[in-house]
Amino acid sequence: MANTNIYDLSVEERDGSLTSLSSFDGKVLLIVNTATGCGFTPQYEDLERIYATYKDQGFEILDFPCNQFAGQAPESDEEIHQFCTMKFGTNFPQFKKSDVNGETANPLFERLATAFPFQGFGKGIKALALDKFAKANNKKFGNKAYIMWNFTKFLVDRQGNVVARFEPTADMAEVETAIKNLLA
Repeated sequence: MANTNIYDLSVEERDGSLTSLSSFDGKVLLIVNTATGCGFTPQYEDLERIYATYKDQGFEILDFPCNQFAGQAPESDEEIHQFCTMKFGTNFPQFKKSDVNGETANPLFERLATAFPFQGFGKGIKALALDKFAKANNKKFGNKAYIMWNFTKFLVDRQGNVVARFEPTADMAEVETAIKNLLA
């Protein structure tokens, strides 16, 4: 069985310093790879609303910008951060831009996706279109295509175990319900 606990990993802050994920011990986490120029970028609004609603109950969102999907996050870490805070008022932690696929993939995303592999984007026209784009984009990563597109979300329990995966096409109300249930 794959290791589903993330507390033994460290991640890079925007300034290059390292933060151990064990510093989030006892919190429910939503870990998401994001982009500033993606069709799903408006999800930042829902993410910030969910964060504001639940942060006082021991909830954190960990945001990892990624430029591996059609070059949708080409800006510097600081430019991405300014965009998110100015346009969407985001207050949750945003880490250094990371690769989530391939040989240079952030080990956190390899762990998350190994615990909960991709099961499809769901039904509907948007899901079918995204599936086609993702397959073409991710061919270059071979068996190290862990994340299929930006705004893939992983839910982690208070003990650091990955408990769910939500593709970018998932309804944000479904994501919020899962968070609420984990916090209860």
